[in-house]
Amino acid sequence: MAQAAPRQRTIGLFATDGKSHTRVDVLVGVTVVLGALALITSLFDELHLVASWAGLVGIATGAWGQMISATTRERFFLLLGLGASGLGFFLGMAHGGLFGGVVG
Repeated sequence: MAQAAPRQRTIGLFATDGKSHTRVDVLVGVTVVLGALALITSLFDELHLVASWAGLVGIATGAWGQMISATTRERFFLLLGLGASGLGFFLGMAHGGLFGGVVG
């Protein structure tokens, strides 16, 4: 009698509960990328617009991801992205802000 091979379930990258969390996985990725972008660009004074806007959007996506996340692994990476986004946002604001030199 032939045995059927067990079917592989595709689960989310950060899901530990066996369920797919595609929306949260996308929010985690976007938050981490925006946080890294904000943090790196905040080190340069002339890139304060990129740093502050990337940080602001990263904070928004990270906060939304925190509200709908289901597992600890998702929340861990969201917090890393949120921290980087927040730091990049604040340093970008210190170097000139969201509209520095463009408005006013």
